[in-house]
Amino acid sequence: MIAVTGATGQLGRLTVKALLAKAPADQLVALVRSPDKAGDLGIADRAADYTKPETLDAALTGVEALLLISSNEIGQRKLQHRNAIDAAKRAGVKRIVYTSLLHADTSPLSLAPEHMDTEAALKASGISHTILRNGWYTENYTGSIPGALAGGAFIGSAGEGRISSATRADLAEAAAVVLTANSHDGKTYELAGDTSYSLADLAAELSRQTGRTLPYVNLPEAEYAKILAGLGLPTDLANGLAAWDVCASQGALCSEDKTLSRLLGRPTTPLHEAVATALKG
Repeated sequence: MIAVTGATGQLGRLTVKALLAKAPADQLVALVRSPDKAGDLGIADRAADYTKPETLDAALTGVEALLLISSNEIGQRKLQHRNAIDAAKRAGVKRIVYTSLLHADTSPLSLAPEHMDTEAALKASGISHTILRNGWYTENYTGSIPGALAGGAFIGSAGEGRISSATRADLAEAAAVVLTANSHDGKTYELAGDTSYSLADLAAELSRQTGRTLPYVNLPEAEYAKILAGLGLPTDLANGLAAWDVCASQGALCSEDKTLSRLLGRPTTPLHEAVATALKG
């Protein structure tokens, strides 16, 4: 049986969908904090909370392969992920696939240390595992399209940095490929989109598809963070997003690795398709 943590999240839902194309529904289980939100997934669900080890022990009964999707609670991931790994060991889980961060071992992003801690915990666990170092989601930027349309410009602090992002659907499909084969154990994959772009390129593509002139305006980190906070984002998140953009300006989100498209057996979703999808809402 294959279990997916965070199965009602954005990546989790897409991974379940990809898995259903590769495995029988009765061999899949969704591990979720709120089972009432999992009824439309099409597979069985079990209550599981990273912060409550007793729920993890019950949820992992009979599970052979586990997709450990990184928690969305930045700053809490170290303990949460270790709880999941420890529970998997107690339950006799044979394989764990973990969603880490692109170039986590060298990345300047503040997100990297927690991912590296989880990677170390996996190696120490003795459980066979595969590490998927996911690049930036394209949706992290296309999600700002409504604001760009409203404000007349795409803003950020990424300068001319190149971004090799991939859509969540591409990364979910790659996770499904790895989960349903036994040839990936012990591997660490750097997963990125085939073609990099700058935020100016994104703004130009948005302009092309909308018929409007929407320039990219690069802002100092502090100014960008202030704008994000003014839009209602928590201060820590606003500061983080601005800082990660600065890291992008220094190449932190760029990769020439084509492992993702090799796993998919096709090119990754191009930017113009991602923009079109975002514009459709």
